[in-house]
Amino acid sequence: MVHIPRHLLIASEAFGPRLDAGRVADALAAGVVRAGRPQPDVCPLAGVEGALRSALDALHFDARMRAARAVVVASASLQERALAGSLTFEIATRARQAGVPAYAVTGADAIDAFDARILDLQLVIEARTPRALAAAGRRLAELA
Repeated sequence: MVHIPRHLLIASEAFGPRLDAGRVADALAAGVVRAGRPQPDVCPLAGVEGALRSALDALHFDARMRAARAVVVASASLQERALAGSLTFEIATRARQAGVPAYAVTGADAIDAFDARILDLQLVIEARTPRALAAAGRRLAELA
């Protein structure tokens, strides 16, 4: 039987005006591929903040996540007071319920280990630039 390696799913939001959701996802994906892993499934999430559930459903997110070996959520910032109702919270919850490991990459990590554990995030990596995002992708390729 031939083993086909499963890919990562990268769900990303913008990290600011210069780093839109697509550029964030592409930088992470480039690092994953440079580390010798299969091309990830990229899911840029521009403009879905208001209707998270319906937007994720429209993107067939749950099916894509179950087909992945892990999900990486890229969020501009992680802050305890803004977690409830956030993209990161929704994706981490879906991943936990589906038994899919979840990792986070963020421009600013302001959550503590307890909050990361509540979200069941395996690892949170800070990265603010395309180069740092690619390095985060390489690191995640080694771990996930």
